[in-house]
Order: sequence, then C-alpha cells, then structure tokens
Amino acid sequence: MLDVPIRDESIRLGQFLKLANLIDTGADAKPLMIQGLVQVNGEVETRRGRQLLKGDVVALGSQSARVS
Repeated sequence: MLDVPIRDESIRLGQFLKLANLIDTGADAKPLMIQGLVQVNGEVETRRGRQLLKGDVVALGSQSARVS
C-alpha cells in the first residue's frame, strides 16, 4: 500500500485519486465511481467530493493508497 501525504487536514476523493496516481486525470474519477470500482475503507464510494482524512484507505482495483 502506498502512503500519500497531503498538505491540509482533508482532501476530496477525486483529487486524492489523481494525487496518488491511481487515475490519470480528474475526469477519470466519475465513471470509475459510477461503476462501483472505487472503495474507501473497504466500502464502495460513489461521491467524488467525499472528504478524506488522514488514515483513510482508497482502493481502485488491486491498487490502494492511504492518506497520510
């Protein structure tokens, strides 16, 4: 699992996916979420604007990244 540091207290899910290099562009996030391919802390997440906090784990397929 990749630890990805953020500057602020929280980050939006769509931004984090790009920061963690799980997607190429922010526009890629929504279709993947609609298909139910993105998980946050083991649960499917469909809201691109969900706020993530340090310690949250985001998974896309076999890749995962933790907010740190």
